[in-house]
Parts: sequence; C-alpha cells; structure tokens
Amino acid sequence: MPEITRFYGIIIKLFFGDHPPPHFHAIYGEYVGLFNIETLEMIEGDLPKRAKKLVIEWATLNKHKLEKMWNTQEFHKLPPLS
Repeated sequence: MPEITRFYGIIIKLFFGDHPPPHFHAIYGEYVGLFNIETLEMIEGDLPKRAKKLVIEWATLNKHKLEKMWNTQEFHKLPPLS
C-alpha cells in the first residue's frame, strides 16, 4: 500500500483497487483508521481522538487530490500537515 504522506507520527496510505467506498488508511502506532474520502468520516478503526482530528484536518485540505488519486489510480505524494 503506497504511503501518501506522514505527519505527527501518522502515516496515510491508499491502496488502489481496494473495496468501495473510496477511502484511505491512517496508521498511528498500533492504531488504524479507514476514512471515507467523500465524507471524511472514519468508517472503521480505533484512532485516538487527537489523531483522528489531525487526519480529518489534513484530509479536508487534500480531499480533491485524494478523490483524483482514487479515481485515476495515479500515485502522488501529498504534503504533510504542518
């Protein structure tokens, strides 16, 4: 699964050809969350509240790029949350 970015100990990955709905994975230590790209809600997982908030903040800034990446299946690194 390609790594898109990492920030504050959180790794964001996207797996092409994965099951719907369009989503990305956020990994923070032993915690994992799957986020719906369209709604930005965590659809599965157990990320701590602060990590979840940071992931949603980052995803809000990169939502259109994530949608495009999912639809075209063309991998691009994205900037971290700063």
